[in-house]
Amino acid sequence: MTRKWPKPVVAIDGPAGAGKSTLARALAERLGSRALDTGAMYRAVAWSALERGIGPEDLEDVGKLASSLKMCLGDRVLVDGEDVTSAIRTPEVDWAVSLVAANPLVRRVLVDRQRVWVDEHGGGVVEGRDIGTVVLPDADLKVYLTADLTERARRRAAEAGSGGDARAEQLSRRDALDAQRGDSPLPSAGEAAKDALVIDSTKWRAEEVVEAVVKALRARL
Repeated sequence: MTRKWPKPVVAIDGPAGAGKSTLARALAERLGSRALDTGAMYRAVAWSALERGIGPEDLEDVGKLASSLKMCLGDRVLVDGEDVTSAIRTPEVDWAVSLVAANPLVRRVLVDRQRVWVDEHGGGVVEGRDIGTVVLPDADLKVYLTADLTERARRRAAEAGSGGDARAEQLSRRDALDAQRGDSPLPSAGEAAKDALVIDSTKWRAEEVVEAVVKALRARL
């Protein structure tokens, strides 16, 4: 069978705090390719809406905004030329991003951009919530990465220097909103793509997860 892209395409899905970004960056480095954090795209739209005084629940206006934004994602996140790498990681954006991600108009725009990114890069590692099920169902390898709520909260708290209990509450709310949205909801581990490699990283070191994924990818190619 002829492969669709010259480089491997790996789709990584799972809830917030599971370690998707860490895995995506390490895996892309191993493969000599690029990684795309699709969550940063939704955060960029949420940040832009808040900056303009647009309610994140305003479907039409936020959808139009998403269409108009110029984004550049890499080591830094640029929106219309402005570096928003840190700005999109605030509690305010944490609150707004699930509402923005549930907007079908926004999802349509960003899913198209995500697919274009993969085509332009000839492959890559893409992480998000519905990459293997919706965005890239033809990916060479699909991974569903999860961890228990306490561990995910601990990781997020360590990143932000905040309390684990507060982070657990935020993550629980985010999980519920992402799972209940009408358009491309976050699947549970049991609802992941049928051919996905499911990894519970609660007790795994980051390098162990990377090695498991590399081994699975080599078996697929």
